[in-house]
Amino acid sequence: MSVTLQFATPGADVAFLVARVLFGAVVAFMGLNHFMNTDQMTGYAEMKGLPAPRLGVVFSGGMLIFGGLGIAAGVFPALAAGAVAVFLLVGTPLFHDFWAVPEDQQQSEMTSFLKNTVMLGGSLVFLALSGVSWPYAVGLGLF
Repeated sequence: MSVTLQFATPGADVAFLVARVLFGAVVAFMGLNHFMNTDQMTGYAEMKGLPAPRLGVVFSGGMLIFGGLGIAAGVFPALAAGAVAVFLLVGTPLFHDFWAVPEDQQQSEMTSFLKNTVMLGGSLVFLALSGVSWPYAVGLGLF
């Protein structure tokens, strides 16, 4: 039995679609950026102590592209939102440790940390809603 997400407010289903597309597009672009700037990001990952930094950059870029497009289109939303949440949960404190960097880098790292924290919250909302059918979604999923 499939349960469909239904909103009480008129137009909320369209707002949910817009939110998915905006969120998913930003996440997918972040993933694309991993591929467009692999060498630079590999150096940063290496500096932060990530084992197999190039593999990590490429793998996480793929996770973000899959996750972003999946959320935007409503395709395998549990896997898509889960991939984004895992990336952000692991990557945020590892790469944006504003408490452990020199003072001149703290503001930039804190901004990235907070941005990722907000995005983690959004991905968890999409994950929590992944067990129901989304309006205006492709509709492929595990549930």
